[in-house]
Amino acid sequence: MSRGLYLGRFQPYHLGHHQVLKQIAKEVDEIIVGIGSAQKSHEIENPFTAGERVLMVSSAIKEFDIKHYVIPIEDIQRNSLWVSHVKSMVPPFDIAYTNNPLVIELLREAGIEVKQSPLFKRNRYSGTQIRAMMLKGEKWEQFVPENVVEIIKEINGVKRLRTVTQSDQE
Repeated sequence: MSRGLYLGRFQPYHLGHHQVLKQIAKEVDEIIVGIGSAQKSHEIENPFTAGERVLMVSSAIKEFDIKHYVIPIEDIQRNSLWVSHVKSMVPPFDIAYTNNPLVIELLREAGIEVKQSPLFKRNRYSGTQIRAMMLKGEKWEQFVPENVVEIIKEINGVKRLRTVTQSDQE
């Protein structure tokens, strides 16, 4: 049996993540999704809480019919200890999937097999771009799975994002 680790911030979980996880699900028996920067929320780049992101990811990947774990992982700000921290937070895994150059280096230095995940229409599916569309009042819903749209609406995520970008300066 093989278990793969996929790391991301998922701010929000979008169709690019969804396609990558669909591909990973064909390669492993179980998936661990690590929710990075779990301590961050209510910020322009990180508007959603770890719990909200767990809900988004869990609801979206249940369609893959694969055993999965969705686990928040806080930043520790010490790169030399980061892999040990991640390993202490998640079930044992055989392979990690990421495109982040620093994460690739840290995992490889620790002797962990790393496979770069395919980027699925990266120019269209980007959390940064989706958040920008939300702020501008543009249509963003087609870039995330339907159940994620419902979660963002349920938590008033767009309103929150707009609120946290405001300043108390006039």
